[in-house]
Amino acid sequence: MKRKITLKHIARELDVSISTVSKALKNSEEIGRDTKDKIQAFAKLYNYRPNNIAISLKNKRTKNIGVIIPDIVHHFFTTVFRGIEHYANARGYNVIVCVSDESFDKEVINMEMLANGSIDGFIMALSAETQLKNDYNHLKEVTEQGIPLVLFDRVTDEIQCDKVIINDEEAAYRAVENLIELGRKKIALVTTENYLNVSAKRAEGYRRALKDNNISFDENLVLQLPYQMEEESMSEAFFKNQKFDALLCVNEIFAVKCMGLARKYNKRVPQDMACIGFTDGILSKYSTPSLTSVDQHGELMGETAAQMLIDKIESDHGENDEEQFETKIISATLIERGSTLSNS
Repeated sequence: MKRKITLKHIARELDVSISTVSKALKNSEEIGRDTKDKIQAFAKLYNYRPNNIAISLKNKRTKNIGVIIPDIVHHFFTTVFRGIEHYANARGYNVIVCVSDESFDKEVINMEMLANGSIDGFIMALSAETQLKNDYNHLKEVTEQGIPLVLFDRVTDEIQCDKVIINDEEAAYRAVENLIELGRKKIALVTTENYLNVSAKRAEGYRRALKDNNISFDENLVLQLPYQMEEESMSEAFFKNQKFDALLCVNEIFAVKCMGLARKYNKRVPQDMACIGFTDGILSKYSTPSLTSVDQHGELMGETAAQMLIDKIESDHGENDEEQFETKIISATLIERGSTLSNS
């Protein structure tokens, strides 16, 4: 077995300074190609690994970032995490992920656990309970400690921090206009409680699209389901009692369930009922028929959030500098599939 070596060992063996070794291993342009190749080859031969703990102590950084997501059921959050990890790893950061399971208490516990020096910053989407309670003190405490925070998707105006969202209202508006262009006249909305900010924005886009196309809003065509709790009776009653020829669903799980109910009540998709959902995950691609979806570009959202956080961690702000925060908006894309084929 080859012995464990340090920067000092490499420098002594190759008769160069420790600084030269450090820069060469970071691929610095300050070091000539021949020297760089020689140092990197030697390090590889002896399985050199940087001492991350020592580096962290020197830089007062852990090179870890904490990610808190509301659940792992919805494909969207999985893709966001993938984007975060891909970008963070490329910048030399590790990612610690926790799941709040839509619980306020678990979200608070996760933040307290990670904010004890384990991480350099947070990326998170708010849990349903946190938005319901409208209690963000745990986030304020973290930011007041100087720990950088980036919120994505489910955000709040109560917290001053960097944010990444999609154009939820506009995406829903365009989805409804697509259904109207296909000749649909009675378009229903399947959504969650309005305390979830993304659902509220999508509902607003739905209503605005109807108004702009001279279609009256009918509150009976809005099915509001609990975010997590199964409510088959509400969905079944909706399909039995309401007449509609199209559905906009705020996530793909709702959309796929509704297409199943349509078959149960002898509605053909898309001939009798067109359907659009948000997310564009695995369910959308492999449902029958395949689901027309609003692609939220989760991986791009994750990469963007990670870039914003790491840039903030590594930036040098003077004590008197006023910190600036930014909200980046990613444009969603409508992916048309079998659930909205024209009747013609």
